[in-house]
Amino acid sequence: MDSPPIVVLELGTTKVRALVGETRDDDHLMIIGLGECAAQGVRKSEITDFDSALACARTALHNAEENANVGIKQVHLLVSGGYIRSLVNRGSIPIMTRGNEITRDEIEHVMDTARAVNLQGDNEILHSICQHFYVDDQRGVVNPEGLEGSKLAVDMLMLYGARSRLRNLVRVARSVPVDVLDVAFGGLCSALAVLSQEEKAQGALVIDVGGGSTDYVAYAGNAIAAAGSLAVGGDHLTNDIARGLQIPLPQAERLKEEFGSAVVDLVNRGQHVELSTESAGGRGRFVRLGDLHTITSLRMEETFTLVRDELEQKELLHYFGSGVIL
Repeated sequence: MDSPPIVVLELGTTKVRALVGETRDDDHLMIIGLGECAAQGVRKSEITDFDSALACARTALHNAEENANVGIKQVHLLVSGGYIRSLVNRGSIPIMTRGNEITRDEIEHVMDTARAVNLQGDNEILHSICQHFYVDDQRGVVNPEGLEGSKLAVDMLMLYGARSRLRNLVRVARSVPVDVLDVAFGGLCSALAVLSQEEKAQGALVIDVGGGSTDYVAYAGNAIAAAGSLAVGGDHLTNDIARGLQIPLPQAERLKEEFGSAVVDLVNRGQHVELSTESAGGRGRFVRLGDLHTITSLRMEETFTLVRDELEQKELLHYFGSGVIL
């Protein structure tokens, strides 16, 4: 390849993955390699054991190099986790140009003003995303350049996270060693990947359920209206099954993957699944599907309710004309 490959690295709770792509002549991206490793030293998308997480990152990148037959020197790092938050900040400036015409300089100025937000605590901005402009009393302006007005304002969605947790993820990647070109919120990348322009315009909610966290991104009015991450994921469901059925975690994970259902199967709820003799403590034991499905359903309902509550507070629920994309 003439240019270096585009590589994305994600240190997830259950898997560490590296994805390799190259740009084609038509500017589309073609995936040419994948490397992954069962995650260790990562919990709820946060580093808990540096050496273990580093070993996983090295394995995933090495596998990706061999799979794609390229050398990897730089990566784009995806992050997630319950420490990712968002807020909307409005910036406003007076228009002082001749004839009060709004130019590109004024647009850049008002966007910089909106980005200048004082975050509480030790936080770092990941993304600043322009939502809508306001020219005097006119709302919802998409592009104000060339318009006339005395005041220009913009709403800016700021995605931010705990600085120390973000930097620990970066430190792992740099210790591989590879250069980290940038850091991106995984939930935002998911939304950009799966939504069409029409779905964004009609409004949509994307929910990405991972092992240790659940990301969400909401589009309303053809702009990203809200985004965030909850520290709840598939691992929590596995723990619920293990506790509720009093079985080991590996057995709970197998039951979840093979027989789990987010909706209680009323027809087959009386059926039983036999546990392996080893996980049943040397005794034959059966688990009723209805019990498994009840646990699964309650946890997923709670997870989606948490997302709904976040969006209900922002009065966004009636904007999702394209529905919910899981």
